[in-house]
Amino acid sequence: MDLAALVKLAATNGASDLHLEPGLPAAIRVRGSLRTTGEPLPAQSLLEAARDAIGEEQWPRFLEQRSFDSSKTIQGVRCRLNILQTARGVGFAIRLLTSFQATVEKLNLHPDLKKLVNNTHGLILVSGATGSGKSSTLAALIQEINLTDTRHIVTIESPIEYTFRPRRAYIRQREVGRDTPSFEQALLDSLREDPDVLMVGEMRDPETMRLTLNASETGHLVLATVHSSTCAEALQRVVSAFPSEIQSSVSAQLADCLVAVISQRLRFRPDLEIRVPECEILVPTHAVKNFIRNRDFFKIASSIETGAEHGMWSFQRYRTWLENRTNWSMPGQNAEPAENETAELTPPAFALPAFTAAPKSPPPAKKPVAPGAHGKSSAERIEIEPTESEFGKILKRPGE
Repeated sequence: MDLAALVKLAATNGASDLHLEPGLPAAIRVRGSLRTTGEPLPAQSLLEAARDAIGEEQWPRFLEQRSFDSSKTIQGVRCRLNILQTARGVGFAIRLLTSFQATVEKLNLHPDLKKLVNNTHGLILVSGATGSGKSSTLAALIQEINLTDTRHIVTIESPIEYTFRPRRAYIRQREVGRDTPSFEQALLDSLREDPDVLMVGEMRDPETMRLTLNASETGHLVLATVHSSTCAEALQRVVSAFPSEIQSSVSAQLADCLVAVISQRLRFRPDLEIRVPECEILVPTHAVKNFIRNRDFFKIASSIETGAEHGMWSFQRYRTWLENRTNWSMPGQNAEPAENETAELTPPAFALPAFTAAPKSPPPAKKPVAPGAHGKSSAERIEIEPTESEFGKILKRPGE
């Protein structure tokens, strides 16, 4: 059993996911449908492949947690790996990521999404089911900022899926478990790192949600994902994650900082032989903000239906726009030069060892004090590969 050969096979078939389980044939997901291929995989071969992928340094961590997340490039394909212990042995769930820099145009998203990142502060939520392309949409929004504005971007991911080549923006990517022990610690750190834009890979628990909301109120543009099927459900899920006695204050905080909610799902187009994102977009008007404050989430759907003039899109209206669209971006079309290809982020030889286990979430604390107000970004292009003498010109001095 050769892991590299299986990944290559999946990529050749245009698969989005590859599943490996002892005693079962390899399974690939193509256009949303799962199918098996080849002979049953031996448990010992998968165990050896897992140990090789994890590395001896992190192997004790896997034995303790019985699962391990990482991302790496295999056979030229950027992959997100989840290695897990099952009843049959050690298995793999591998997500094959696109090899290009995701953009709004390349993902066939509506160009109105570009306007959302013009905001300098607030919260943009991207929601959807697992495998609906949330990470790709986040990457496209970050890339839009990267190509158009000189802002400092910090991403917090578990693991890093898309690597960004800085253009105009100054981008730092942190992986939970390797570069920081937890989302909570990374968010606390970020308030002292002078970011203009924060990207939170996933809001999983109330503490991460609380810190994300706080960051969006303190002069930062925050992009985050949440699992839900509609925009209203995404907002309701955030609020309901908190204890009932503080949900009113959380609702008010969410209403004040919200920039937009994007809920998406992938739909296969037989005429194009590709899957395209189908979106619902919520923009917080005064009426919508009142619904959020009063927790009347069921009323949001009607606002989306009648909010076209405010830039809102229902799934039905968005589907009509897709049916009338003629200029499509196809996979492999307009290939980028080699220098633009994503590169795997590997720590240097002198890097500190990865965290063996994430610590428990810190107890709820008072709302962190916002750093100094941010001025507008310079119109000049930032030099991404500076010499040591130029760092002082690039990095902002922290203001008190």
